[in-house]
Amino acid sequence: MRRALGAMAVSGEGSERGLRRRRSVKQADRSAEDADQDQQDVAPEPQTEEAVQLQTGTYWLTRIVLLRSICFIYFVAFAVAYNQNRALIGQRGLMPCREYLRSVKRYVGGKIGGAALAYTPSVLWSMQWEDMDANLDNIALAGLALSGFVLLSGRANMVIMAALWTLYHSIVSVGQLWYSFGWESQLLETGFLGIFLCPLWNLEQIPRRTPPSFISIWTFRWLIVRIMLGAGLIKIRGDRCWRDLTCMDYHYETQPVPNPISYYLHHSPRWFHCFETLSNHFIELIVPFFTFMGRRMCMINGALQILFQVVLIISGNLSFLNWLTIVPSLACFDDSALEFLFWSSGTARRTVLKIQNEDAAGQNPPATARMLIRRVVNVSLGILIAYLSVPVLINLLSSRQVMNTSFDPLRIVNTYGAFGSITKERTEVVFQGTLSADPSGEEVVWEEYEFLCKPGSVNRRPCLISPYHYRLDWLMWFAAFQTYEQNEWIIQIAGRLLANDSTVLSLMGHNPFEGREKPRWIRGEHFRYKFTKPGSTSAANGNWWVRKRIGPYFPAVNLEGLRRYFQSRNWPQPDNY
Repeated sequence: MRRALGAMAVSGEGSERGLRRRRSVKQADRSAEDADQDQQDVAPEPQTEEAVQLQTGTYWLTRIVLLRSICFIYFVAFAVAYNQNRALIGQRGLMPCREYLRSVKRYVGGKIGGAALAYTPSVLWSMQWEDMDANLDNIALAGLALSGFVLLSGRANMVIMAALWTLYHSIVSVGQLWYSFGWESQLLETGFLGIFLCPLWNLEQIPRRTPPSFISIWTFRWLIVRIMLGAGLIKIRGDRCWRDLTCMDYHYETQPVPNPISYYLHHSPRWFHCFETLSNHFIELIVPFFTFMGRRMCMINGALQILFQVVLIISGNLSFLNWLTIVPSLACFDDSALEFLFWSSGTARRTVLKIQNEDAAGQNPPATARMLIRRVVNVSLGILIAYLSVPVLINLLSSRQVMNTSFDPLRIVNTYGAFGSITKERTEVVFQGTLSADPSGEEVVWEEYEFLCKPGSVNRRPCLISPYHYRLDWLMWFAAFQTYEQNEWIIQIAGRLLANDSTVLSLMGHNPFEGREKPRWIRGEHFRYKFTKPGSTSAANGNWWVRKRIGPYFPAVNLEGLRRYFQSRNWPQPDNY
């Protein structure tokens, strides 16, 4: 009996174990099924919009990047204008634009009409001239507001971009010597091309019915090709040092406004300067042709040009020139290449992905009359740029190539180039004043004025201001290897300093007579500057420069002696400002 019960117990325990085993197997099967189901639910996750890469060949995001970049440069340019125009071309400026407009009016027959606008395109013709300072300020402030809006929002239309172009053109056209740099024309050309990136009125970031035109994108690419070829060819045809690979031995020290990094680059080994010169020729003369060799090579061109410009930005204060040259290089990249600049879950990227999917499915929006008109406008733009490029191409191929020249009054297509010749030594003009009655006396003490950025005091660290720009500092670099007779505005500055004129002093970094009586005499001294050698005694004493006097740039002058000079040039007397 006990055996029977024991057997039954053993049999029951075995049955129970078997039942548990079967249950655990079923549970394991269920768990496996659930896991499979979970994996099926998770599997589609990589196919969400955030994980799908944009297709190549569209330029919606490229347009946003281009517009923001153009308006960044506009913002800087209008900031420079707002801060400096009063002192340079305002009512009490060194070259008042009101007097310039009057001379243009006389030149074209005394009437403000088509001839005057063609000679000097500016909205100032239609404004009251009684308060020219206010006019210049209002133009600059309007430009700052519009460019700031586009820069922050990434939204623009043709009206805004055309307004920015018109406003800046109005300043450049009356800026005279102070706005005679090549980057002014380059910004105007770049800004003109930016007008045709946008819809007429729509302010959407991604206007579905106004896709970026391939013609518009190629006008930017054509611009970067011309900029680089112009710069490269003017060097090869110009200074011999570009051919014997020695230009970079001098460039960092003698460029218009060096920065602190220029000091260290100047003292690089000789082989490094040779490498820099060869790299410059490769990037300016060979790489631009990559633009026409397919998508991948075009992007390599864009990447190399941007890298090249970044190196130039780091190595010197060349205004916003190099920042501006980056802009057309961005047109070498399509949406697929630039999507990393946008949030994966952002509206712009998701909208572009949706458009690409609709296009792939053949769900294009139906053509409208406005879309057809826009195509005609785009084709017309291409024809215009091609036509205006003819004299530019002829200039590029000519052995008498000229750089930074416009062949049309609106500066739509221009020639470019930089540093065709390199100065081998740096000279500077230093303004000095004294309170002494006799400038030739033995006890006379001359005190130096400092400019905002250009070299002066030998222990002053070179400034770092790019993309900002001090226009007077730059012009002083040119004046230093010319004469004051070639730059009469130098004498006007001297007269205004004698009067302690606040307008001109706003362009200076240091006035030694601030809070004191006016100087009795002002003179200009000519010096030769060189960087100190690292480790030298002079460098150890905190000096960045060593300088040696060449001689007088202009002789000592006083107010009485300058009155006749000012009168002969129809300038207001210095003490009348």
